[in-house]
Amino acid sequence: MKHVAKLAAAAALGALMGSTALAEGLYTPNLAYRTGPFAATGIPLMNGQADYMAMLNARDGGIGGVPVDFEECETGYSTEKGVECYEKTKGKAIVTQPWSTGITLQVLPKTNVDEIPILAPGYGFSPMADGKVFQWAFNAPLSYWDGASIILKFLQDQGDLSGKKVAFLHLDHPFGKEPLPYLETKAEALGFELLPIPVGLKEMQNQSAQWLQIRRERPDYVIMWGWGAMNAGAITEAVKTKFPMENMLGVWWSGHDADLDIVGEEGKGYKSVSWSFPNPDAPVMADVKQHVIEAGKSQASAEELDGVFYSRGLVISAILAEGIHVAQEHFDKAEISPSDLRWGLENLDMSEARLEELGLTGMVPPFSTSCSNHAGHSGGWILEWDGAKFVKASDLIMPDSEAISELEVSRAMEYAEANAPWPVNEDCEM
Repeated sequence: MKHVAKLAAAAALGALMGSTALAEGLYTPNLAYRTGPFAATGIPLMNGQADYMAMLNARDGGIGGVPVDFEECETGYSTEKGVECYEKTKGKAIVTQPWSTGITLQVLPKTNVDEIPILAPGYGFSPMADGKVFQWAFNAPLSYWDGASIILKFLQDQGDLSGKKVAFLHLDHPFGKEPLPYLETKAEALGFELLPIPVGLKEMQNQSAQWLQIRRERPDYVIMWGWGAMNAGAITEAVKTKFPMENMLGVWWSGHDADLDIVGEEGKGYKSVSWSFPNPDAPVMADVKQHVIEAGKSQASAEELDGVFYSRGLVISAILAEGIHVAQEHFDKAEISPSDLRWGLENLDMSEARLEELGLTGMVPPFSTSCSNHAGHSGGWILEWDGAKFVKASDLIMPDSEAISELEVSRAMEYAEANAPWPVNEDCEM
């Protein structure tokens, strides 16, 4: 009945808008990476994103009666190609979805001039959460600093971290370095030794040097900030060196089912923080299967559908679609502008009730955004590999908002001063 009500609401909105419901479409380009060293993780994410928008087009005629044009521009995760894609698509786009943190950092200053919102769910530059400084950037439902905080909170629940050694195995790339400011602050505050171990782009599949260092240093825990081929390489090495898998935890991009399938039972105990979780019984999954999968409109394999990353792709597009919906209702028009969408994205209220209406129950924690809070700081779950699949190993854990907020504000202002003149929205209340 809720889907019927939603269809009726969409039709009513389209009728209210009159001819605007016949517009060309809502152009929401995705700077995809189905090729390159990170393709194995990119493909299920891109498939989930595309399938959600295809479902809305097939089921509802789009959003508010306007079809969604979800064109992909292939970057191969290359920063140079990503910037080219941004420039190519920005003319008619109402949003840009850069994916790579490196690409995000490059287009971040451009969006102030072009006035196009960046949507980077759970990635990008963590201080983007400060909406006063980064008026056009959104990393909802949470930032990398939130993720690092959740991991440390989970480890603290296992015992005092004082005097412990924590290795930080990370991709030697802007993405991999992103949580370091927060981790360094907390290492001093909590009294543990932080041991950064970078993995170069050419070392991802052969990490023998890094794991030799881990064997030598004998850390109590390994936090992995990996992506693509690095994940499989690290997990394989961990098994080979007999590192206790229950003491290895990854960021949400290091919790890909296919990477653990390689080691199967030997990977049992490995954990990953996550702000999304697959729910095969969720109503949205039934709608995607009916309108997209069974209609032959999806590129996803059968194996992907129950996976963490395909599910996360669905959630990412649901966040964008909700931002569009909120903007349409507020501005009383179906054909929205980039600035309209910016308002929509900073007025999200993804409550439990709204998630249920969208058919996303259990797939993402509730969160809301505001003018000053562009991340939402939703919290996340710890997932654990049981030898065959990821299962929840914790209740929802909320990040250390006070410490993160202080760091966000200081680092955001540092960025603004280093890139002066940089516009700051002083009317935005904290």
